[in-house]
Amino acid sequence: MVFPAPPWRALRALLIGAALALAGCDLVQQKLGLEAPGAKAARVEAEGKAVGGACRQSGRAIEDCYAIYSWLPKAAIYEGWRDMDAYMRENKLPTVEPQLPPPQPPGSRKKRSAPADDDTDEMKKPEAKAEAKTPETR
Repeated sequence: MVFPAPPWRALRALLIGAALALAGCDLVQQKLGLEAPGAKAARVEAEGKAVGGACRQSGRAIEDCYAIYSWLPKAAIYEGWRDMDAYMRENKLPTVEPQLPPPQPPGSRKKRSAPADDDTDEMKKPEAKAEAKTPETR
């Protein structure tokens, strides 16, 4: 019994169509770690509002908040700061003093440098360490 050859063109078109249909699927994008531009914009906007509100509650000036969180949109930070200011005035809430220093923006962290009194050189030379411990006789 002889089977007919598979229709390659139709199969190829079906596979390409399925791949294109799945490329727009949110679940596939989520599995691959991709984020839709609209979802990213909404997330950044919400983060900016939250940061602005937290800056106002902690008594931080809006300009300081802009400088510290420079990667967030200023409009969102201002909106969150303004909303929290109105809320705090209505309810007569005092500011909460921050206990920790503000975080550094991404990419501005300095690499840790080795302490000046590092003993690594002395540990490599055991005879130098032994000489340092013995008193000199004259």
